[in-house]
Order: sequence, then structure tokens, then C-alpha cells
Amino acid sequence: MLEIKTPVELLGAYEANKGLLDSRQGLASDTNKRLILVCGGTGCHASNSHKIVSEFQRLILEHAMSDSMEVSITGCFGFCEKGPIIKIFPENVFYVQVKPEDVPDIFEQHLLKGQRVTRLLYQDPILKEKKESSEDISFYQLQERVALRNCGLINPEKIEEYIAVGGYQALSNALTKMSPDEVIEEMKKSGLRGRGGAGFLTGKKWEFARHYENDEKFIVCNADEGDPGAFMDRSIMEGDAHSVIEGMAIAAYAIGAHKGFVYIRAEYPLAVHRLSVALEQARTHGLLGKNILGTGFDFDVDYRLGAGAFVCGEETALIHSLEGKRGEPSTKPPFPAESGLWNKPTIVNNVETLANVPIIFLKGAEWYNQIGTQTSKGTKVFALAGKVNNVGLVEVPMGTTLREIIYDIGGGIKDGAEFKAAQTGGPSGGCIPKQYLDTPIDYESLASIGSMMGSGGMIVLSDHDCMVNIARFYLEFTVEESCGRCSPCRIGNKRMYEILTGITEGRGTQEDLEELRALAETIADTSLCGLGQTAPNPVLSTLKYFMDEYQAHVVDKRCPAGVCQKLLKFEILPEKCIGCTSCARGCPVNCISGSVKQVHEIDQSKCIKCGACLTRCKFGAVVRN
Repeated sequence: MLEIKTPVELLGAYEANKGLLDSRQGLASDTNKRLILVCGGTGCHASNSHKIVSEFQRLILEHAMSDSMEVSITGCFGFCEKGPIIKIFPENVFYVQVKPEDVPDIFEQHLLKGQRVTRLLYQDPILKEKKESSEDISFYQLQERVALRNCGLINPEKIEEYIAVGGYQALSNALTKMSPDEVIEEMKKSGLRGRGGAGFLTGKKWEFARHYENDEKFIVCNADEGDPGAFMDRSIMEGDAHSVIEGMAIAAYAIGAHKGFVYIRAEYPLAVHRLSVALEQARTHGLLGKNILGTGFDFDVDYRLGAGAFVCGEETALIHSLEGKRGEPSTKPPFPAESGLWNKPTIVNNVETLANVPIIFLKGAEWYNQIGTQTSKGTKVFALAGKVNNVGLVEVPMGTTLREIIYDIGGGIKDGAEFKAAQTGGPSGGCIPKQYLDTPIDYESLASIGSMMGSGGMIVLSDHDCMVNIARFYLEFTVEESCGRCSPCRIGNKRMYEILTGITEGRGTQEDLEELRALAETIADTSLCGLGQTAPNPVLSTLKYFMDEYQAHVVDKRCPAGVCQKLLKFEILPEKCIGCTSCARGCPVNCISGSVKQVHEIDQSKCIKCGACLTRCKFGAVVRN
């Protein structure tokens, strides 16, 4: 690969490569080459998208069409519910749920004959119309892809394609046209806030680190994404690792650092691979290392694998882990910007924050500042999951409402169920009930109703979910992930989990509810770090908005959603039972009595609540209460 030694050479590389992507961006292109983009994210890869690539490659070689066709992997398209996804350019045709065995049809009908394979086109669930382009699909229409701008557009393992979309031009401009103080001022003007959860102004954070004098400073990228159901940072690392590297280099120039680390989960093997490829390419091209672009600025990046400890998402615990110590938080101040990695000034930004940096310096702080709300600028990436039709990765302007995300983008609730709540912010967030569906998604609005932005997990819950059990699930996770350093988190959360378990098993009392609230408030006030301080949020929010469900569990010994197994009761309706014996024959503990053509009965003292009788009955005679 050619080493890029000057800004002029970088610009020349951009001019030489930008034609590669013109057709993908809807621009004029002088190439007649067909391009097949195949989603290479973890979800699609697990569904054999790599085999789709191999099959296309085989057919292209077999037909001697390498000069007119090319197949390439790309990052996540976001519409995970419909993966594996492929796009064909220049037509911009969008095929969903593609299997390796579908490739010959696509090749024969579309690529050779110019006919669409209609069975693989997306069908609008309401209009029942086939949609040929992603631009016509409601999932994408309210989105504005900024952090995800290159995911699904470029091959993440080819630096030429990143350069072709203006990659490393922002770094070049910063190094040659701006002083470090001007870089920080531009970042402050943009209004970008940390996307890792706390929402602190990124420019202010950089400013603090710059003003601390030291012989060595560090930039750390927090890619330790641990929230259940969250995959925003993983997808960016898999689909556009160069944008994160470039963001780190700009931050390093701003504060005076010459070394950076990416702390990434070992459970993300594809992201780790793509990151390592991007780092090696950036070094080979002269965009990392000594004397970058001939400016005299030195900066290099290495990565370290995290072992999966949720607490290491907290910046001081992450730093301790990087140093080879036990991953547990420390008290602040001093903040890492003053004394972080090896007691040196350190900036810790998460993946999504850093991915926003290059585009801010390409398009300007004023452009970015116009997106979002007065206090929450830009866009936010959410991992939309749970009981929603369109599970996937979405990016929307700050201020977009919960209703728009769940219904317009997410396609509503699965199986015609009713929306009950949305859990935002993972184990640290709260459950938002349906009366707040029109709440704008921004830092202040979510905080005002007892939740938080967090890193961007959004779990949608329906009327088939038990909110007491949801709170218990998140407390179980927190108890497992607590580092144990402080008593409120180590002991208090364990006690809350025990109380919640008792309530879901029918042993709860009114006194338990009072103790639960008191414990939650105490833990929030006295825990050492953010994990402990926010762990009670799922409990406090469900107590606030779903007290009726707690009362049903405690007073009536009943789970309204029919989830808590020990509170279930299966009964046979005499007026519907025809005595077919199917339920009795399927019962694993022989607790159902009754003769053929006689009404059957369940012995509640023997019933293990397995639900086999409900599944086997074809006449609606068995009910669950």
C-alpha cells in the first residue's frame, strides 16, 4: 500500500478513489460495474452472509464477469430483523432475508436478465406493497445516519473506501489548519455530548485534559459495551473502525497525546478483527505513527481485550483494567482528564462519540449544532430490541419521540400486543410507560421521567411482560456484575434482588415494598460509582409507574402478565372440557384426573405450572390465571 506522507497525497487518494462510491451515494458515476454489497455485521454473519459472498464470487468467476461485477462485504445496514440483507448498485435494489441458496436466482434474474427477484424484496406490512429501495422503507425514513454514515456503505476492511468518502480529511484539516485550542473550540461549538451514558460535553472534557501539564497524555476509546441487548458500538467498530481511529487522532492532537488505546470486549471477535485490520492499514498508509501527514504530529493506537466485566464500562474501572489491575472504580475527583491511565491526563470517550468527531470537522460545528434539541445536539444510535416488529440499529436526531421510534421506525409491537413500557439505558435506566410515548428522546427529558439515555439500548416491552420480573432481571444482572468494592452496591443490590425474587414467587409483603423503595434510594445516594448509583433505576421506575403490578403480586398473589411461574394457576373450564384426555396424557407429573368424555380437573397441589396442558388442549378448556 502507498504511504500517504502529505495532505496533498491524501487529497489525491481521495480523488482517485471517490468514484468507487459515487453510485452508492446516489451521485453520478462513470463506472458500469455492478456492485453487490452484503451485510457483514455479526447478526448477518451468523446467518451465513459470508456464504452469500462466497456464492456470488463463485458465480462471477464461473461466468467470467469479474470486470463487470463485484461482491463486497459491508457493515450493518441496521435492519437486523430482515437480515441477511444485500444491496445491488447502481440500481440500489434492497433484498432482505437472503439465503445462500437464493444467490443463483439473484444472479440469473437480476444481474443477467435485469429482472427483480420480487420474493426477496421488502413487503410493507400495512400496505402489502413490495419496496425496491431502502429509501422507500419506513424503517429508514425518519433516520439520519451520522455516526452510522458509513455502515452499510463501505467495505470496512478497505481503507481506500474510507478515504473515498472523505476519510482522514478531517484529521488533515485539523493538523494543518487549526491549533489544538481551535480544535477544542470547534468541538465545544458542536455541542456533542458523550454517548457513553453520562452526556458530558466532549469539548469541555478535552479542554480539561489539555490544560493539565504533563509529559504524557492518553486517549482511550471505551468499546466495552455491556448493556443487555445493546450492540451500537459493536456495529460501528465492525462497519467503520477508521472513523473511530480518526476521531481518536483528532482528540489526541487537541489535548497533546501521542498514544491511544481501544478497550474492546473479547466477545466481539468480528469487531476486534476489523479494528486490527483498520489499525494496520492506517499505519501502513502513514495515517498513524510518526510524523502523520508530514505535520510532525506523532500518534499511534493499540487495543486491549476486556474480559466482559460490565463495571469496566465505567471509566476509572476501565483504566484500572488497562493498567493490569482489578477492574473496579475509584472515587472522583481526580477525574481521568487530570489523573487517569498511569496517573497521566487521560480522555475516555466511547465509540459512538468518537465516530461523530470526523464528520463534525468535515461539515463544521454549525452543521452538527443544527441537529437535535437545544441542549442535546446531533443524533443518537439506539439498539431497538424486545417486543417490536423491526428489531435493529437505528439512528435518529435527538428530540425524536419514543412513539416515532417504536411505531414509525420499529413497526409497532409484535403479534398485535399492547405497548407497556420501554427500558432505556440498560440496567442503569428506567422503564418508561405508555403515557410518556410522546416524550422527546434527549438527556433532560429522559431524566425527568426517571430514565436515562445510557449508551443507547432500548428494550420494548408489551402487555405480555411482567414489570416486577423485569426489575428482578436487571437486578440479577447488576448483582452479578458488581465489583463488590462498596457495601451499598455489593450488599444492597443483593438484598433488593432477594426481595424481588420473593415477590415474583408469591412470598412478598407490603413491608417488602417499603423496604425495596428505601433500599433503592439509599443505594442510589451512597454507592461509589455509576453502576451502583443507577442500579436502582429499574426498581424505582417500576415502583412509580407499575405499582398495581407489585400490589397484584403481593396482595392477590397473582402475576397479571402470566409470567411469574410460581404465581400461575392453570384451570380447566367445565363448560368447555369434552374429556378428550389430551391434557392428562401430556402432563409430566400426572396431576390431571378425569375419565374419557368426563370433565377433567387439575390437582393444584401437584401442578408444576409447566403449561403442557394449555399447549395440548385444542378446545380452549385450559386457562392460565
